Parts: sequence; structure tokens; C-alpha cells
Amino acid sequence: MTLNEHLTRGREFARTAGDHAADMFGPLITIGRGLRSHGRWTRNWWGNLPKDRRGPAVLLGIAVLAAVALLPYGPFLALLTLMGSAAWSGRDRSPAPEPAPDTSQLKLGAIYTALTPYLVHESDPNPLYSHGGDFKDAFNSWEFDGEGRLAALDLRYPAYFTDTEPHARARIEHVVHSKAGRSREYRFTWDEETNHLQVAALTPLPTDITAQPYVTANGEVVLGFTDTASTNRMIPVRQGSGTAHQPPVLWRTGSRSSEPHLLALGTHGHGTSTLLRSLALQVLPHGDIVVIDGAGTGEHACLVGRPGVHTVETSLHGALAALEWAMHETQRRLDAHNLAKRTGEAPPADTVRPLWLLLDHPAELSELAQAEDRPDPQDLLEFPLRHGRTAHVTVVVADHLDALDRIKPTVRSATRARVVLGALDPDLAPEALGVPLDITPSSHTPAGRGYARLGTNPPVRIQVPAAPDPLDEETPPDQRDAVIALLPHADSRTEAPAAPILTKMPPPVPAALDQDRPAPAPETPEERTGEITQPITQPITRALPLL
Repeated sequence: MTLNEHLTRGREFARTAGDHAADMFGPLITIGRGLRSHGRWTRNWWGNLPKDRRGPAVLLGIAVLAAVALLPYGPFLALLTLMGSAAWSGRDRSPAPEPAPDTSQLKLGAIYTALTPYLVHESDPNPLYSHGGDFKDAFNSWEFDGEGRLAALDLRYPAYFTDTEPHARARIEHVVHSKAGRSREYRFTWDEETNHLQVAALTPLPTDITAQPYVTANGEVVLGFTDTASTNRMIPVRQGSGTAHQPPVLWRTGSRSSEPHLLALGTHGHGTSTLLRSLALQVLPHGDIVVIDGAGTGEHACLVGRPGVHTVETSLHGALAALEWAMHETQRRLDAHNLAKRTGEAPPADTVRPLWLLLDHPAELSELAQAEDRPDPQDLLEFPLRHGRTAHVTVVVADHLDALDRIKPTVRSATRARVVLGALDPDLAPEALGVPLDITPSSHTPAGRGYARLGTNPPVRIQVPAAPDPLDEETPPDQRDAVIALLPHADSRTEAPAAPILTKMPPPVPAALDQDRPAPAPETPEERTGEITQPITQPITRALPLL
């Protein structure tokens, strides 16, 4: 046992012994306090007594003592009377402390007072909210947690309140969130038919889930994890030092997906690049990827040279070349699928293998292309976005939330799966997610926390699993090892190798099926390098060291 433990046990023993001693000797302490009070009173009385009266007072006292001594049981009764008087005089006369005010009543009253200016009208003869009114008339039920914070609230509001206007709702939600506590997220459920508003505090999402293999079906990827009430599916995950079942946010991709492309927005440092790495780690075992890092920060350098990674581009020149190839590859896949349908044969394996285009901060490349008078990389995404579902090409665009207005309308209209990470302004939610957000964001948002909306489904909370850059020196060792374990190596791929990025045309159409159609002339995509044109005859790769 250490010295601190000995000292702690000693302090606890001394405190316990003192409490027991106070309980045991409490009556004696009270009587002693009373005797001191009697002695103090006697001394004061003797000091204030005139000297000519002190002699008769002494004689009177002696006579009383003699009479008491001569009475039966006189000394005992006198001692008993003295002890009772001392106990009465020595009692604790400090006023009882006033009961502490009920904090829950104070908080509910503050919410009621703050809502009154917005929910009262001067022409209402019987207002539900009034200055100086009682909150119990407007609040049906409420609940507080063990820490005294508001956990649930059910309130009524007058019928003339414009609950169908988003800005009016946002104003009420902001008031309630400010008074109830900014450190948590609250979900607001509006019942326009009965004029009721239900407020519920949401529990924090787990932040200790790292990148790992997930139990999902073919074509499903895990964007993150959400509340148990937002989905009816649970998957086993490694969480912290153990295992648990968590509700995932699943995004279905491929030819049967209703939302084949994704747009991820976020504030600085809240995990959009982490989301791209997490998707890449899930896709690489059964697909190929092309990564374009528009910010040029090297966030995805760990993917360079990996099996299934065609290229990781950080420059405008490389990004344009990669996107041009992706456009031609999408066309090649479409032609191969059309030919397979017309001939009744199965399409080639390399045309059904998923191809993912991961673009990180493309808005910066668009500004650079505009300054250099070159094609906009976002314009080259129009063809893969339009035909990606059929060609098994998935596009994921991640950028800053502030760059939403710099993302082309064609990209925004085609990416119906949305993820927003970080603090989200309620006024910006309809533009970022497509619908107003019924959850008020917390003032303290951890990295990877945000909201997701897939197609026409309502937005849900999301926590992206930790998949940091393993080449970053500040990455925790356990998270670095988790990411490195998922990166494919040359001997870890059991699938057929990815088709090389060559410029060859699909097999010709049989003459019986295409008699009137002239044979297309083969053409070779060319890479633009100033005034010199060079055909792309090798896969797009970069010679960077592996981990």
C-alpha cells in the first residue's frame, strides 16, 4: 500500500471516529455549553450588582442552599433542575437553513419566461403564455436527469403560432436549447395538429470506435454510427477494449442504389478526410478507387501504391488526367454492358468491379483551374455522376461547408446522399441536407460528429469511426495500427487483379446485330501536357513509398 493510500485511510478513519464521538458525547457537550452559559450569566449579574447589595444576596443564596439541603431529595432535584436548565440553555439555537430552491422549477420558469415574448399575442383574451404566469399551465410534463439537466419536456403553444414556418420553429428551438443547456443535442418533435412540442435530450454517440471490418451485405458501406431509435439494425463492432453492438448508418451503393453518389461537407478538422479514408478501407477489398486530394495536404498518401488504388492525385494536372480517364472508363463500361445485354452474355468482370472516385476538396482545384483557364474538374464529373449507377462507378465528394456555394449544381443535384460533419447552422441545414434539421447541434462537437441524410429519409445523427492518417506523427498508436491492418498489401488481395487502365475499345458488335452501324474508329485518350500530347498507356500510379 502506498503512502497516499495510508494517508487517505487515516483521514477517513479520523473523520469516522470524530463523527462517532460527536454522536456519543453530544448530550454532555450540550450540558457543558449550558453550564458555561449559566456561569457567564452569573458572572455578569454579580458584576452589575451594587456593592451594598452583595452581602444580602450572599445570605439569601446560603439560605436557599440550606433549605434545599434540608428538603427530602432536595439535592437530587436541584441537580436535576440545574442539568435540565443547562441542557435547555446549551441547545443549538442557530436558525434552520432555508431549503435550497428547486433548480428544476427555476429552469422551467426561465424557459417559460423566455418563450413568452414569442408565443403571446396582445389580442389573445386568454393567453397560454403571459408575463408573470405559471409554467404549469403550458408545460404538460417534464423530466430531469440525475445531474439536474433537462432530459424531456412536453409543452403546448397557442394555435395562432406559425409552426409551419421554418424560421419560427428555429427561433423557439434556439430559445429552448439556450435555456436547457448548450452542451447537449436536443431533438424537437412538432405536432401541428394538437399544437404540442416535444423536446428530448439525446445521449452522446460513442467516439471510441475505430476503423475495422464490418458485418455488412454486398454493396453496403458503413458511414458511421447513430442512435438506436434511428435504425432497426445493429452490427458487432470493436469498441474501446471490448466488443459491442452499435446501430450503423448504412449506405447502399451499386446498380440498385437509390442514392449512388455522396456529398460530404464539414467544418475544418471535423473528419471529412477521415470519412473518405474510412470508405476507401471498406471498398478496397472488393473494388478500385481513384483519389484526388484537392487540398494537396497528403492526407491520403497512405493509399499510394496499394493494390486497387489506381492513383492518388494532388495537382490540378493529375486530377484532370484522372477524371478524364474516369469519364472514358465510364463510357467503356456502358458500352460493355450494352453489348452484353444485346448478345445475351455476361459483361466482363472488370466492368462490374466497383470503381470509386474519391474527391477531397475539389472546390480548390476548380478555383485553380479557373485561374489557369483550364477545364473545371467538377465539369468532368458530370458523366460519371449521370451514368455511374449503371457503370458501377461511385462518386464521393468531400469539401468544406463554406465551399457549398462553389460546388457545381450538377454535382449537388446528383449527390442525394449527404453527410455534414461539425457544427451546422440551422439556417444552412436546408441547403446542406435538403430539409430543415430537427436537432439542435451541441456547442461542443467532437471530431467526426454530424448528421447524415440518405435520399428522402429524415436526417439522423452520425459519428464517423476514427480512421486517421497513419503517416501523421500525432496519430494514436492504436488507431494507426487499426488503419494499417486494413490497408491492402500485394499478397492480401484474393480477388482478380484490377483491370489496367489501358485505352482499348470494347469488342466489336456482331454484324448480325449491327449491320447498318459503321464500325467506330479506335481512339486513344490523351494526357494534356502543355503543347505535347502523350497517350496514357500505363496505369495512373505514383511512386511513393508504402507504409
